[in-house]
Amino acid sequence: MTIHSELSIITVLDLLGTLAFAISGIRLASGKNIDWFGAYVIGLITAIGGGTTRDLILDVIPFWLEDIKYLITTAFALLVLIIFKNRLFRWKNTLFIFDAIGLGLFTVTGLIKSLAFGLPIWASVIMGVVTGALGGVIRDIIINEVPLLFRKDLYAIASIMGGIMYYICDQFEVLIPYQEIIAVLTVIFIRIIAVKFHLQLPKLNLSESSD
Repeated sequence: MTIHSELSIITVLDLLGTLAFAISGIRLASGKNIDWFGAYVIGLITAIGGGTTRDLILDVIPFWLEDIKYLITTAFALLVLIIFKNRLFRWKNTLFIFDAIGLGLFTVTGLIKSLAFGLPIWASVIMGVVTGALGGVIRDIIINEVPLLFRKDLYAIASIMGGIMYYICDQFEVLIPYQEIIAVLTVIFIRIIAVKFHLQLPKLNLSESSD
């Protein structure tokens, strides 16, 4: 696969991920007494934070500075939530659903772009986690929440497993775009299973037990 075709796939997945993450960010901001502009900023940070960090590490211009579609997509997400808030908010797991979709999509875009720029697979998997998770970390810090990455069921682990699945599919020469689809679905599936069955890594507790 050429760099051009890889970057075309990245653009499509990035826009879908931007929409999903922007919706999850704006939905979370709605409970923090934030106005429309503030909600837009929170949604945008959620959507571009990880990818911006990835691009800075790769020493390229952050993707959203070269294409206004990402800003427009975030504005569209805000508009959708404003218009359809009563319908969307009836879904108890609205935030989780869109966050899981965004994590899956951005994990894959980060991995693909890193591979296209010559990073080894292990580093590209890490960059996939950065792309998928860091925007949410920045969002949560801004709105004074403990980041999902550190407190929810198998968040970063789901991203890592999606990256590993992408690598496995590539080794077995699975056709494109099925590699990407399988990797994204792997992340979403692990998040759903982890939340449904409350699967978590053991909490770190180094305090001395009392006698």
